[in-house]
Amino acid sequence: MTPAGTTSPGTPDGAPRFPAGEPPRIGISACLLGEEVRFDGGHKRDPFLTDTLAPYVVWVQVCPEVEVGMGTPRETLRLVREGETGVRMVTTRSGIDHTASMQRWSRTRVEELARENLSGYVLKKDSPSCGMERVKVYGGAVSQRNGRGLFADALLERFPHLPVEEEGRLSDPRLRENFIERVFAYQRLRTFFGGRWTTGGLVAFHTAHKMSLLSHSTVAYNELGRLVASAAKLPRATVREDYESGFMGTMACLATTRRHTNVLMHMVGHLKTLLDADSKHELLACIDEYRKGLVPLVVPLTLIRHYVRVHKLAYLAGQTYLEPHPRELMLRNRV
Repeated sequence: MTPAGTTSPGTPDGAPRFPAGEPPRIGISACLLGEEVRFDGGHKRDPFLTDTLAPYVVWVQVCPEVEVGMGTPRETLRLVREGETGVRMVTTRSGIDHTASMQRWSRTRVEELARENLSGYVLKKDSPSCGMERVKVYGGAVSQRNGRGLFADALLERFPHLPVEEEGRLSDPRLRENFIERVFAYQRLRTFFGGRWTTGGLVAFHTAHKMSLLSHSTVAYNELGRLVASAAKLPRATVREDYESGFMGTMACLATTRRHTNVLMHMVGHLKTLLDADSKHELLACIDEYRKGLVPLVVPLTLIRHYVRVHKLAYLAGQTYLEPHPRELMLRNRV
């Protein structure tokens, strides 16, 4: 796939499947970009985000604690449990309660972000404002890692379908590939529904994502197919909401080696009458090596892309599965 901002993967004649538009806009905790906004005046610059991914996206940086007016440097914060369900954000030494101001600011900020056309968000792990999960909550006999940052909570509530991850989890190659795949898929989805879409267009969109969806969940793909088949009989707003929810929910399921292998074999089925015996044997052997963990996913995919191009198979060439994100990121070299 060409870098974001040019064209999306296309059919054999070079025509783009869907307009690529602008690079995906991704919200991010400012400290991860190297901004010195931490409580101690430092940062948590992440090389993958700043060096590898940055050329293909537009960052929209946010630091809740600075933007709410706490300044840098500042006293550290923590989450403290109050009663059965309440959680407060307080300073660790002086005990100043910032809960109300942070929640009020967060509600306003997420509405501003709604106008930023985001396709994803990367949060700082363990932060009492930005942590997505397992944030330490104090109170009682022992602290527990079962909290969520106040800003992260508002963000996830306001954007239930938005791909969101913490930078710590992105060190896992499978979680990293899944997040970036979801970012570009969400951008395509929003671009499609952002125009004057038709039921026929939805069928084409769903068809182009068939292999991608199957690599995440066969059951969910079939459920989405039934929704698309009945779309003409349903209110447009219902179709859009249900498809977006089902599509992004499916993409959030981690693709497994077994599911990838099934998809690769499905694609072989479209090639079997076109390949000679030696070529078919080579391809099947390559897929089996991937199944056994001897080679990464990019190896059989490269061979399939070659045969799709040589034999000008428009259906397979139109599958986002072959180019779900910029190839230069080399995400499938590690899964």
